[in-house]
Amino acid sequence: MDFSWMAWSVPTAVFFVTILAILTALSVLAVVAPSPPRTGLLGVPTQRGDRLFVSLLGAAFIHLGWLGVTDASPWYALGLSLVFTALSFRFA
Repeated sequence: MDFSWMAWSVPTAVFFVTILAILTALSVLAVVAPSPPRTGLLGVPTQRGDRLFVSLLGAAFIHLGWLGVTDASPWYALGLSLVFTALSFRFA
């Protein structure tokens, strides 16, 4: 297959492979050790996949906001995103 029209770079490929690995791990974990829904700060029952989606969406907004507001290194936005993800999985 010729994917040259997509202009893939190594960081883009790593990003999508990481997302695929996380989804695969969560799928296996759901079969091996299913988790009951729990209600957190969102006020609705959520499962691991829901919290992953909220975390990824939040990380995207954190990075976009970071790039739009400051010229500082995006690695700081990654740190904020990881903290947000940890809090999402703990309290959401």
